[in-house]
Amino acid sequence: MNLKHLIFRKSINHISKLSPKPASTISAAISTSLHPVSGVQSSAYIKNPKPISPFIRCIHLTRETKLSYASVEANVVSSDSEDEDDGTTKEFLSRFVWIMRGKLSEVYTDCDKETINGMLLVIVEKVVEEMEKGGIQRMVGLKVAMPSQDFSEDLWKTVWEASNMVLEDMEKARKKERMKQFLQAEEVKEMCRFAGEVGIRGDLLRELRFKWAKEKMEENDFYESLQRFRSGKQEKGGNVLKEQAVAAEDTPAVDSLPKRKGKIKYKIYGLDLSDPKWAEVADKIHEKEEMLWPLEPKPISGKCKLVMDKILSLKKEDDPSQLLAEWIQLLQPTRVDWITLLDKLEQQNPGIHLKVMELVLGEESFQTNVRDYTKLIDAYAKEDRVEDVERILRKMVENGIMPDSLTITVLVHMYSKVGNVARANDAFESLRNYGFQPDTKIYNSMMMAYINAGEPRQGEQLLREMETRDIKPSEEIYMALLRSYSRRGDAVGAGRIANSMQFAGFQHNLEYFALLVEAYGQAGDYDQARSNFDNMIKLGHKPDDKCTANMIAAYEKKNLLDKALNLLMELEKDGFEPGIETYTVLVDWLGRLQLVDETEKLLDKIAELGEVPPLKVHISLCDMYSRARSEKKALQAVGVLEARKDELGPNEFERIITALCAGGFVQDAQRILQLMEAKGFAASEQVKFSLSASQVFSQKRPKT
Repeated sequence: MNLKHLIFRKSINHISKLSPKPASTISAAISTSLHPVSGVQSSAYIKNPKPISPFIRCIHLTRETKLSYASVEANVVSSDSEDEDDGTTKEFLSRFVWIMRGKLSEVYTDCDKETINGMLLVIVEKVVEEMEKGGIQRMVGLKVAMPSQDFSEDLWKTVWEASNMVLEDMEKARKKERMKQFLQAEEVKEMCRFAGEVGIRGDLLRELRFKWAKEKMEENDFYESLQRFRSGKQEKGGNVLKEQAVAAEDTPAVDSLPKRKGKIKYKIYGLDLSDPKWAEVADKIHEKEEMLWPLEPKPISGKCKLVMDKILSLKKEDDPSQLLAEWIQLLQPTRVDWITLLDKLEQQNPGIHLKVMELVLGEESFQTNVRDYTKLIDAYAKEDRVEDVERILRKMVENGIMPDSLTITVLVHMYSKVGNVARANDAFESLRNYGFQPDTKIYNSMMMAYINAGEPRQGEQLLREMETRDIKPSEEIYMALLRSYSRRGDAVGAGRIANSMQFAGFQHNLEYFALLVEAYGQAGDYDQARSNFDNMIKLGHKPDDKCTANMIAAYEKKNLLDKALNLLMELEKDGFEPGIETYTVLVDWLGRLQLVDETEKLLDKIAELGEVPPLKVHISLCDMYSRARSEKKALQAVGVLEARKDELGPNEFERIITALCAGGFVQDAQRILQLMEAKGFAASEQVKFSLSASQVFSQKRPKT
């Protein structure tokens, strides 16, 4: 209410006394400011005025109402142009009146336009008066509006807020105009063109353009401030020289920036390279490199070049020792010369390279070290030349050079690859004795060696050791262990690996479930096998022919034919078609049950698939026809098995012999036993007893 009463009283008392000043800049500015101005703030912005922060900004007016304001960088408007000053003053008063008009209209809703204009005249007159005295400079710079004798505290606070708001908007407008200039700068355009060529488009390119323009503007402001600093120093120095011409005649003014204190420090990837110790390290490295690797090899010409060409053209079976001796005598080579020769041999004649390299290791001028032996051992190991590797190792030890961790790592990989578990384990333990912590590759090599040797439990121990050391095994290692346990029918081991995979966060794929079905099926736990089979289907994996065959084989161990047939019927409803694996299991099952007709129908199904029946099918047919005493078909199946005798194992031989004995085909059983022994397999006592009993029984059988 103070604002309302005060303005109303002042407007009645002073409106009649106001008279326009004669053609002055102030009266022109006030007259202009009382009309609406386009392009200023909206009423929404006026309703929520926010005082600006008290950064260095001032207004100073001369008798001609010269307005100037400064930002943090002291951007001073030039005082040489009166037209520019008048325009700035008019802009300030226009913006100020626009804001105050909105505030007065909100308070005095029942007043007409003329009354509001009268109030504005009083307020603007006081503001201009403060501007002429320089009081507005102090007012704007304060955080809180200073009191006035003519206006109430509320009114003067509103005037203070409006003035700050106007100056802030004018500063923003000035910066915006400057930014437009730098947006069109050639350097900014060039960077935008380059960004467009490399694929930057849209909002990102727009943000980058404004960023580059802002940086260019800041750079320009920086150099302008330096120029002003230099000009100010020169002007100040000139004045001092005029005042103290005699005393300062020999002491010219010096312009310089403040000197940097301390040494320059720079870091790369967090490493302080300004430390003088790194200079010493670099010198030592350089010295070692000169010792181990001279700058360039000796030039080769004349007879020495001819000898070298002969070495490069040697055949794999030739002996290069004589040519090497002649080349050494002619050139007197150093290490770099030897390495140059070996590199050329590796590129042009790799067949003789390793042979020459082995001879070079014994030369004193080559300065052989452990890395040279390791390189040769690694080359032989990649070709699985175990005997050559062991020969180089012996030669290495005889020359007083002991293998290090890198050499032993090569041995671990080689022995694991060739399946020599004992030697691989010895090399692995040697690494431990050296204090070397095996990495993922060494663990993988050792575990694959144990898996291929049929010892998955040893591999699992290494797996647990990796987990203890927080080394995450790969999914391939887990699957290899799971595959090994499944083939052996070890359901407990397969379950442990499956749980470890689940805790490790690996996704369960089709092979994962198929291996679990196979493991539990071979172990005789058809319930767990069926549970994993159903889980596989629930997760969206369609069972393939092999997985289905493993499930049928699990039912076969318990002779649950009805459940197996129901499973096949359910799968066929979902579009599953049995393949060769499923038919093979069914043929074996029905053959054991002596269901000859049903088995032969399955054989027709296999023939329709157009695939060659596997060996297991012929073994099942031999067993079925022998026990059914179908001599012709049994002997036909035996003939097929004899033709594929190299594929038979000891278990298959024993099953064939037992079936032939059960059918009374003793002579054929005796012949198969001889084939078995010829392959180095020893028959079990049970098979020998069955064969002997069949021979005795056939002799006592009465002839009809």
